[in-house]
Amino acid sequence: MMRGRSDGAQKKRLLTSVAVVAIFVVVLYFYFGSKSNGESALEYGSRSLRKLGSSYLGGDDDSDLSSKQDEKFGLEDGEDGIVSKSFPVCDDRHSELIPCLDRHLIYQMRLKLDLTLMEHYERHCPLPERRFNCLIPPPAGYKVPIKWPRSRDEVWKANIPHTHLAHEKSDQNWMVVKGEKIIFPGGGTHFHYGADKYIALIANMLKFPNNNLNNGGRIRTVFDVGCGVASFGGYLLSSDIIAMSLAPNDVHQNQIQFALERGIPAYLGVLGTKRLPYPSRSFEFAHCSRCRIDWLQRDGILLLELDRVLRPGGYFAYSSPEAYAQDEEDLRIWKQMSTLVERMCWKIAEKKNQTVIWVKPLNNDCYMGRPAGTQPPLCQSNDDPDAVWGVNMEACITPYSDYDHKVGGSGLAPWPARLSTPPPRLADFGYSSEMFEKDVELWQRRVEHYWNILSSKISSDTLRNIMDMKANLGSFAAGLKDKDVWVMNVVPKDGPNTLKIVYDRGLIGTTHDWCEAFSTYPRTYDLLHAWNIFSDIEKKGCSGEDLLLEIDRIVRPSGFVIFRDKQHVIDFVKKYLSPLHWEAVADPTPDQDQEGDEIVFIIQKKLWLTSESIRDTE
Repeated sequence: MMRGRSDGAQKKRLLTSVAVVAIFVVVLYFYFGSKSNGESALEYGSRSLRKLGSSYLGGDDDSDLSSKQDEKFGLEDGEDGIVSKSFPVCDDRHSELIPCLDRHLIYQMRLKLDLTLMEHYERHCPLPERRFNCLIPPPAGYKVPIKWPRSRDEVWKANIPHTHLAHEKSDQNWMVVKGEKIIFPGGGTHFHYGADKYIALIANMLKFPNNNLNNGGRIRTVFDVGCGVASFGGYLLSSDIIAMSLAPNDVHQNQIQFALERGIPAYLGVLGTKRLPYPSRSFEFAHCSRCRIDWLQRDGILLLELDRVLRPGGYFAYSSPEAYAQDEEDLRIWKQMSTLVERMCWKIAEKKNQTVIWVKPLNNDCYMGRPAGTQPPLCQSNDDPDAVWGVNMEACITPYSDYDHKVGGSGLAPWPARLSTPPPRLADFGYSSEMFEKDVELWQRRVEHYWNILSSKISSDTLRNIMDMKANLGSFAAGLKDKDVWVMNVVPKDGPNTLKIVYDRGLIGTTHDWCEAFSTYPRTYDLLHAWNIFSDIEKKGCSGEDLLLEIDRIVRPSGFVIFRDKQHVIDFVKKYLSPLHWEAVADPTPDQDQEGDEIVFIIQKKLWLTSESIRDTE
């Protein structure tokens, strides 16, 4: 009997031990995640896979940079313990992660935000301990996106598996689900029967020739606020007009994702408490079609922000019930709004049916002629209207520069001559026309060199959405003028604020800090151009590995990244090709212009799926 009890106890202890070991193995599996075989794992804040950077795309500007100036991302220390053998794959539920616009992060951090001011839709980046050190997986059944121009009208449903807008906006022709595709008939909340007809109507109201809104090339850059799925901007492209379509990651949370999947320029943002990431006098035309914005709040601060980014003589087309309805509340709003814009020196250019179009003054005469104490006031003379990154909006009118006041407008050439004509604001940077022209020629040669390297990998319709991560004067984008692409020109916040030159050339872009994540969905750009970006963030002490992960998040599967940087940076990137599932398009090549020690290295991102995605597809 004793022996029997002893054998039973031993068996019990053995089973317990086996169970403990099994649990330990399972914990290790979920902790270290999958390797390149596509198994899914999620890692919150672990430092076990890296030693290269202390932050997840959120560098500390006050850190001791002197000790990191020569760090070179740790390459001189050798590979051991520095470069991870693989990156885990984020859980499938994070396939649409936008790190600095993550509502779950806001809830977890218990940030005290004013919802009435839209602060919860503004950028809030994760702290180091909340970073995602993993690769963002594509959704189940992901396919290489449909090519432009077909993509304007249809996308693969599997790439953005969200159909709630099709049901919610079924009576407005935003989008329709049809088999494996989502179709975009071109409708909107205010233009059910098509953006093309609506655009022609606006041009007719302004008596532009041939009902063409570009007005002989005088209107080139447009700002569409509360853009929906960006059909308004999409239909402007055929008129040689490029729109910055803006919407927040709100209840219609995938609208900007749809816009970019369609190949239409768009950006995640909101009119909240911070200035828009665009310089003053960037747009000839602004548009709001039932954008649900309270323009009267906080002394009209949002309308004044719109005024800041409009050029002299710029238009604001407003299609909303307040412009035509006769009920008491709409009449009250219309009366107050009319009074506000009159004090801002705006005038009605035309009002017809359900749309009103205001126009800004061409010079400062009206501002100077207002009675003393008129509200809103003019901004202080020491206010920089082009300082935008993290800068709070102000309820004041931005007067024109002496040059703009004198010439009575922006002094810009019409499109397309505008692209290659030295803009007046070049003088703000001490650049001459000769310097500008040399920059244009230099980047034209460089673009041709890039395309020669890519020639075996791309055809005329392979690329559509392109990002220049350090745009300078926008000459990289200008070098692509004959290709059917558009470029998001990004000007880093710490360098020369040349974004106004980009806009003055008829291009679009935004300001950004590359120590943080960009405001876009995963898999939204076909090609990224990274010119000295890694050398720049290295000087700030930010993590090169984090930036590689962010680039991988942004670029589409089968997309490309062009690195132009120092040799040690290229060596650094090459060590991560396998962990990131990238492959070199060609061997690194020295700068053909021999103007420095820059090396060109182009990679292609492989298309991969997690095992869970494959099972879901099957």
